[in-house]
Amino acid sequence: MAALLFSLLALFLCHQPSATATSCGAADHGSTLQVLHVNSPCSPFRPKTSLSWPDSVLQMQVQDKTRLQYLSSLVAGRSIVPVASGRAVTQNPTYIVRASIGTPPQHLLVALDTSNDAAWIPCAGCIGCSSSTFDPAKSSTFKPLRCGSPKCSQVPNGRCGGASCGFNTTYGSSSISAGLVQDNITLATDSVRGYTFGCVQKTTGSSFPAQGLLGLGRGPLSLMSQTTSLYQSTFSYCLPSYKSVNFAGSLRLGPHSQPIRIKTTPLLRNPRRSSLYYVNLLAIRVGRKVLDIPPSAFAFDPNTGAGTVFDSGTVFTILVKPAYVAVRDEVRRRMRGAAVTSLGGFDTCYSGAISVRTMTFMFSGMNVTVPQDNFVIRSSAGSTACLAMAVAPEGAVNSALNVIASFQQQNHRILIDGAKSRLGVAREACS
Repeated sequence: MAALLFSLLALFLCHQPSATATSCGAADHGSTLQVLHVNSPCSPFRPKTSLSWPDSVLQMQVQDKTRLQYLSSLVAGRSIVPVASGRAVTQNPTYIVRASIGTPPQHLLVALDTSNDAAWIPCAGCIGCSSSTFDPAKSSTFKPLRCGSPKCSQVPNGRCGGASCGFNTTYGSSSISAGLVQDNITLATDSVRGYTFGCVQKTTGSSFPAQGLLGLGRGPLSLMSQTTSLYQSTFSYCLPSYKSVNFAGSLRLGPHSQPIRIKTTPLLRNPRRSSLYYVNLLAIRVGRKVLDIPPSAFAFDPNTGAGTVFDSGTVFTILVKPAYVAVRDEVRRRMRGAAVTSLGGFDTCYSGAISVRTMTFMFSGMNVTVPQDNFVIRSSAGSTACLAMAVAPEGAVNSALNVIASFQQQNHRILIDGAKSRLGVAREACS
């Protein structure tokens, strides 16, 4: 088993050159930012001392379970701090971008999260934060928000300490205490004045991103909501293949330079949690066969949070049980009785290739057909191949939530057009 896990994770990290051999210095330009995978040779967050290969694979799968629990807590309108059992649980977002805060600018690599609203930046003196922080005392444009400010009512668990507004929240396994503040933020060459964010003063747990987080959700404190005149509630991102040399993609802000010819589907709004990007998934096709999946598996229900979301922080797509079983069984049927094994959280693995070339996610008004690289994960030697999807756990609110995750999104440009309330997908070599 250990040998199989070793070869599987090698898919992600083997043959990666050193950071000096890659284009780590690629400059952001215009309204376009370079997106780095946290394990990229260009990322300072790549572990200097790696876990063993088996533990690394298992941790990715544990992180997805924790991420799903986090998304479900948003739907349910409550915060959840997962309890680990014999293993460290983290829920760190997978991708980072460069941001500059304050005047003069202080540079940070912030995590990109499409399912979170606010930006959270670790500030000088923060207890439990990394050594890379933003120092408000060195910025001439910094100011705390006073109690009574309209934006104070938009943060979770808001509080007033003296005259300043603050809040407490959780993120994965971390608890966060922050003051609500404003300062200038620069993304690529765009400057946003008076941007409201959380100045983190204390954090516990292992999930808080080392240099902060940039929320690209749909809520009132998200980047898109605070920059409607500049970006018109529009952005797109392209996530690189895990096989790419430097794990680098791009984030484009605003309506300019977005794909003109792109298939789109309407965005659905959940008033209980407006930050999530819900879409109407109707069916799944494996090869040319549309699977027999009950419509209830995909039904959108804002009262329970059921439905389908696109998320950049989950690695492997998660489907509710009736949908997952239909996909898994069709893959197994096409393997014509070949011996099936499991590998960590993957329950449909084979020695050799999987004989399914394409899979199609059929949304309202849009079909997205992905190649095998987007739903099969292979060992570096090619000796083991697994269906890279998982079933939603039963017996909880998250059992009704389907998540289209980053592995299935890689090498596609995902367009979020909030002004027209639509989500688009187009094939693109992101790396």
